[in-house]
Amino acid sequence: MASSTISGPGSGFDTQGIVKALVAAEKAPKQSQITKQQTTTTVQLSAVGSVKGALETYRAAITKLNNVSAFNGLAATSSEEKNVKVTLGDGASSGKYVVVVQDLATSSKVTSKVFPGGTSGVANTGDEAETLTITQSGKSYDVSIPGGATLQQVRESINTQLSAQGISANVLSDANGARLVIGSTNSGAGTDITLSGDSQLAQGYDKGPAAQNAKYTIDGIAMESTSNKVASAISGVTLDLIAADKDKPITINVESNTATLKTSVQSFVSAYNALMTSINTQTKVSATGDAATTTAGALTGDASMRQLVASLRSELVSSSGSGSMSGLSQMGITTDQKTGLLTLDDKAWDKAVVKGANDIAKLFTGDQGLITRMNKTTEPYVGTTGLLASRVTDLNTKLTDLTTQQADLDRRIDSMQTSLTAKYTAMDTLIAKINASSSSIMTTLNSLNNPKSD
Repeated sequence: MASSTISGPGSGFDTQGIVKALVAAEKAPKQSQITKQQTTTTVQLSAVGSVKGALETYRAAITKLNNVSAFNGLAATSSEEKNVKVTLGDGASSGKYVVVVQDLATSSKVTSKVFPGGTSGVANTGDEAETLTITQSGKSYDVSIPGGATLQQVRESINTQLSAQGISANVLSDANGARLVIGSTNSGAGTDITLSGDSQLAQGYDKGPAAQNAKYTIDGIAMESTSNKVASAISGVTLDLIAADKDKPITINVESNTATLKTSVQSFVSAYNALMTSINTQTKVSATGDAATTTAGALTGDASMRQLVASLRSELVSSSGSGSMSGLSQMGITTDQKTGLLTLDDKAWDKAVVKGANDIAKLFTGDQGLITRMNKTTEPYVGTTGLLASRVTDLNTKLTDLTTQQADLDRRIDSMQTSLTAKYTAMDTLIAKINASSSSIMTTLNSLNNPKSD
């Protein structure tokens, strides 16, 4: 709704308009400053948040690649994965092996005698506490069983005290009653569980079958393992023995797989480019309209961004690895000097991978590899106390301060408007009185000048 202009009754001037103009002139410079700073700070806050998110995404992506299996240029297959699964680790090399699984490694499991009732069946019918001693691999563990303790209470006590030792308990119930079953995650010969002590649970328990080692052959050589996960039989290769079959030879193939290697390298390049694109978006200077007019990004010239980019590029060109590969350029990875983005040249890659697939893995992975160094150099920027998080905190603090300045300005302007309105109203009232007095005087003078009529 448009506001009407009300002139002062005494002066005839638009006193409200005068007050409004004076107040606006007083407020405009400070308001412009606050608004500009709020806009700039908000844009910077969004920009820092974008870079922070991009950096965290980059670190997560390359960390997933920091393992030998991602970069070793080898692939392992099993002719029968339902019997034996295979995974690669550090130190693997090409080869073919024939595995026959004769027996799987087993763990010990003992069962107490049957107690009346289900899980609430009483394991200690006396009033005094009893001790159940559980022994495995030469180590003994005492479990105190209070008078009247139920099988469920004993189970919970064992699981709480001995889970770290790989020992666990459960209760099995049927129509005849309930019994406590104690098992172990430790397998192999010599890991049998025995029960002793004055507890009723140690009396007449079923020892079950003895624990045994896994038995298998590799290329006809008889071998044993205390676990079904065999990590040391073949260098750099882990075998998971799943099912035994004495009559089924299983072929394990470890062979070159440059496609997997290239996929991992390309994943690194893509992750790095995504980060640099985010930084470039916030720091670039672009032309707008006339070529002579430019617009700066929210973080153009920002010292922390320059430092971050310099650190990243320094690690890219730093020599690492060994053998035929000591730098990214040797495998066809180049940097665009304008954008800082990476490019993987297929022809150069094909030549490099023939010369040193294993050396490529060493350049990226390990304690001194590129991925580890990239994570170390970006560590100060991430986390709740990192440089970018601190920057976000500072910008939020600045916005809070600007909000306070805005409130202070509004109060001051309101006070000024009230004061000026009062002053101009008083002035107008005074002028009205003066005008009234002037009119009265003029009326009297006019009447004196006129002759009285007879």
